[in-house]
Amino acid sequence: MPKYTIGHVSDFQERGARVFRVGELELAVFKLSDGSMKAIENRCPHKGGKLSEGIVCDHHVYCPLHDWKIDLHDGRVQAPDEGCVTAYPVTVDEKGNVTLTVDGVQSLVS
Repeated sequence: MPKYTIGHVSDFQERGARVFRVGELELAVFKLSDGSMKAIENRCPHKGGKLSEGIVCDHHVYCPLHDWKIDLHDGRVQAPDEGCVTAYPVTVDEKGNVTLTVDGVQSLVS
C-alpha cells in the first residue's frame, strides 16, 4: 500500500482540515481536538459538498451544504441520513510526522 508523509502534526490546525490529492482522489485530513488525525474522501455522498470546509465537532464533520453528520473514524453518515465516504489510515510517528496510507493510488499532490 502506498504511504505518503504529508507533513508534521504541527502543520495541521486543531478541528481543521487540509486537502490532499492522491491521483484523482481528493482527501480531507483532519486534526481532532484530542490530537488524533483522520482522513476521508473530501466529498459528501449527498450532494458532493467539500467536507474539508465543514465544521468538526468531536469525531464528526458536518457537511457545509446540508449539515450531514459524518463519522471521521469510519466515514459513515449518521442517522437519519444514510451513506458513507471512504476513510483512510493516518499515522503519526514519534517525531510527529503524519503519514497517509492510500491503497491503489500512486501519486500525491498537496
